[in-house]
Amino acid sequence: MSGSLWLTEGSAGRDTLPAIPRPRPSWAAPDPIDELTTRLEDVIAAAVHPDEIAAILESDGMTDDHIRLTYGRENSFALAEDLYARVERRFPEPDGPPTDPWHTGIGGCLLRGLVFALPGLAYVLGAPLLEGPPSVFGLPAGTVPLLAGAVTGWVWNQALSHRAYSWLGLGDRRAAARTLRRGAPAGALLGTVVAFAAGGPGEWGGAVFAAGQAVYLGAATVLLVLDRERALLGALAPLVAGTPAAFWLGLPDPARAALLGTSLALAVALAGRELLPGAEPAGERGKAAPRVAASVPYGLFGLGTGGLVLYAAIGDVVAEGAGAQASGASVAGPTAVALTLSMGPAEWLLHRFRSESLAGLRAATSARAFRRATAGTLTLCLTVYLAVLLALAVTGTLLWPGAPDIGGIRLASLLLIGTVLWAALLLQSFGAALSAAVVCGAATAAQTVALATGAGDPRLVGAGIAGAAAVVLAVLGAVLLGRATAHRT
Repeated sequence: MSGSLWLTEGSAGRDTLPAIPRPRPSWAAPDPIDELTTRLEDVIAAAVHPDEIAAILESDGMTDDHIRLTYGRENSFALAEDLYARVERRFPEPDGPPTDPWHTGIGGCLLRGLVFALPGLAYVLGAPLLEGPPSVFGLPAGTVPLLAGAVTGWVWNQALSHRAYSWLGLGDRRAAARTLRRGAPAGALLGTVVAFAAGGPGEWGGAVFAAGQAVYLGAATVLLVLDRERALLGALAPLVAGTPAAFWLGLPDPARAALLGTSLALAVALAGRELLPGAEPAGERGKAAPRVAASVPYGLFGLGTGGLVLYAAIGDVVAEGAGAQASGASVAGPTAVALTLSMGPAEWLLHRFRSESLAGLRAATSARAFRRATAGTLTLCLTVYLAVLLALAVTGTLLWPGAPDIGGIRLASLLLIGTVLWAALLLQSFGAALSAAVVCGAATAAQTVALATGAGDPRLVGAGIAGAAAVVLAVLGAVLLGRATAHRT
């Protein structure tokens, strides 16, 4: 009996945890979490959220199975929360000024915005070359092949640019040039084929114009990827010089065609010079090639955003009325030009947001403070961008002959589309290109269906679709940008 009693009391003692943890005996093995805390103490102390620590654990190759076996925690997030609670927050000042990889001058961004927008003058200069009976849906003659060729070029060249930039990121400029040497002509051929296939009876002029457009897009992609914006601006000089005369004095058709052909030939020649075999230094050997599939979301992104800009231009055509259609008005309009020109300031503001986010990450002492600072910076950058876009649209409307008034539904649609474009570019800059592409692509598809079925005023429908897309992007942005780990470079 005494033996049974002893066993019962002993069992109860082993099943009951003491109120105060017993000190670890000197002969016991060290706690692995204590060892990990000591090793990562500086990193843990500087973290503003446990997710930052979880990202570091995962980057060290710690799987959930390893964490469960070694540290007794369910996953990297549970272990990160434990480590975060063990170390007091401290944020030591760096020895020197902090590096800011996102700092960039506004001059280069404005130059890129300019070379994005100036090709739109080709539609103005070449408008008489496209005259003819109205196309489908009452659009100006040649609109369908132009749109088909432009969208094809945007999709192809966005994906091509991403692949070339991926090689540049690996330090292999020769491989980037080789990619452009093969991809740019292929894209020009594809755009030409699509434009001629989409052209209807009497639209051969539009198809020829679209073929030149496809060739230009390929050449411009080469020059932009290789940081030759100034060279591209020089190639556009004949086009820029001839447009005022075409506007106010009138030019014969042969002179218009000569100006367009000269700018196109210069762009192709400059791009060809950059892609001469052996003109670039060889990159390091042994690096894995970027995955082709990784560039697909960027092509889809070009499709979605390009479609939104095109539908903004179509809205201008609708607002101008039948007189503009009969006169062969180009598919370029003040709204589309304003959106394209605004891409320069948009790029600079994206860099500014990334830069301010890094500064906020260093200064914030809590996750809530960081989210609040990030939201404030985001609101400011978007507000500035919309103000710039509005100023460009007002200026373009005043200078564009026969342009519809900027106000009412046209103003609302412009600002909503601008919000969608900037928010989508922001998500893309954080690596969420597929999400941005899906939202913009869905918005473009919805507008296409609405136009094909004649579902209401295109301007009202476009504004509603852009508003819905802006809300979806805002939710995605809040989820992504609220995490401190998303802002690590």
